Amino acid sequence: MRAIVFDGLLAFHSDAPEPILPPQTGHEQFVIVDVLMAGICETDLQLCKGYMGFRGTLGHEFVGIARTGRLAGQRVVGEINCACHQCEMCRQGNTSHCPHRTVIGILNHDGAFADRLVVPDRNLHALPEHVTNVQAVFVEPLAAACRIPEQLSVQGDERVTVLGDGRLGNLCAQVMRHHGCHVTVFGKHEFKLKILQEMGISACLRSNSPANRTADIVIDCTGSPTGLEDAIRMVRPCGTIVLKTTVAAAQTMHMAPLVIDEIRVVGSRCGPFSEAIRLLSAGSVTVDTLVSASYPLEDAETAFQHAIRKDALKVLFEVRR
Repeated sequence: MRAIVFDGLLAFHSDAPEPILPPQTGHEQFVIVDVLMAGICETDLQLCKGYMGFRGTLGHEFVGIARTGRLAGQRVVGEINCACHQCEMCRQGNTSHCPHRTVIGILNHDGAFADRLVVPDRNLHALPEHVTNVQAVFVEPLAAACRIPEQLSVQGDERVTVLGDGRLGNLCAQVMRHHGCHVTVFGKHEFKLKILQEMGISACLRSNSPANRTADIVIDCTGSPTGLEDAIRMVRPCGTIVLKTTVAAAQTMHMAPLVIDEIRVVGSRCGPFSEAIRLLSAGSVTVDTLVSASYPLEDAETAFQHAIRKDALKVLFEVRR
């Protein structure tokens, strides 16, 4: 089996071991999924810098064909948190925070930059026929963007600032606009900002950001250790900062402004796949313009080098034609 493996160094393997199904029980069924396409995420780039200490097959944004299970033969996407469904957190419905979970391509679970991977059957979601494979790869990051209004109970009309004009920043901006918010994105790349502007979303160079603190909500999608500091300088007193950034680097900052201005800080991670699929199916979110290139698995190093370029958005692996 072909796979892209990180073991301190990133490498393509033409003879990686086939995935092994865990024991099938009445409690949990597992399915082998034949991967069609997968996307490189900022988290993948951070894993290669040492984040989470991950070793194994990378990749958690994917679309494939389920071999068995309730969706056998269908195109599917998969939620990345593989929970125990027995602990207290799981019984409360917080399966993405299960202390015993594995996370596909991130934590003790081989990922989707391979011909095949193992996914719990309950994690899989079928796709409408008119949602393309390219669009389907965006379900996972789009679900992460959908987590924000779910957490904040957005009412609409909020003034929202998104820091970062990359893949996730773009999706967060589209989702918040869909919920009726007044969205402005600040970034460093004119061509990425232009994509947002062509969608009708206000987007400006970070160097032109106003000094006044008027944002009700600031969403940090910078991928930078300084993102939180920038967010504090832009959110209003009693406002909310949403952190979508995960970085390998250590972060230190002066925390007093959070106390003085009573700023709410919300960590935000994985979100609802069903809502992401609904938005894609309805055409409420646009993702095709975010694709920079696609590569075969064999070109792993070239693809990752492309993904870290400043002029790149989403880089895909076309695993199976």
